[in-house]
Amino acid sequence: MAESPVEPWERQNGESTQAFEAFAAYRDLGAARSVAKVAGELGKSRTLLFRWSRQYAWVMRAAAYDREQDRVFLAEQRQARRDIARRHARIAQAVLGKAVARLQALDPRELSVSELLRYFQVAAEIERRAVGEEPAGAGTDVDEQGTDAAALTDEERRARMDQLRRELERRLSEGTR
Repeated sequence: MAESPVEPWERQNGESTQAFEAFAAYRDLGAARSVAKVAGELGKSRTLLFRWSRQYAWVMRAAAYDREQDRVFLAEQRQARRDIARRHARIAQAVLGKAVARLQALDPRELSVSELLRYFQVAAEIERRAVGEEPAGAGTDVDEQGTDAAALTDEERRARMDQLRRELERRLSEGTR
């Protein structure tokens, strides 16, 4: 039966245990690796280690090991991002469920005008983002009709708030049926 291929960073066919241990020490030094450092750490002759390095292609094998470690690290990062996204989605679903239940229990008549406006703005922004649109007037106080709230008079603002309150009440009553 044929043997499975040996990875470059593993012990090679014909490589002695001592030669492999020296390579492993070289490999594990990382970016600061050198044959001279391994010779000092292991108390072995530089001449011997340089011969093993050439004979068993330490530089190429260590580079292959580094690439593999980078590949593994990037795969772990991708998996961690997926895990985080799934965890955040579960948390968001739980929070959204609680928020919807609380909103359905609210009596819109007990909310201040500014609270109603804020609920409406947040709901409109969420709705837009859910269909892939940017929020209206990103960075400004522009409402759904393109009106800049800061440019309205107090009377116009009150009228707009009444309109928004009626719209919110209508939407809430539709949601409870």
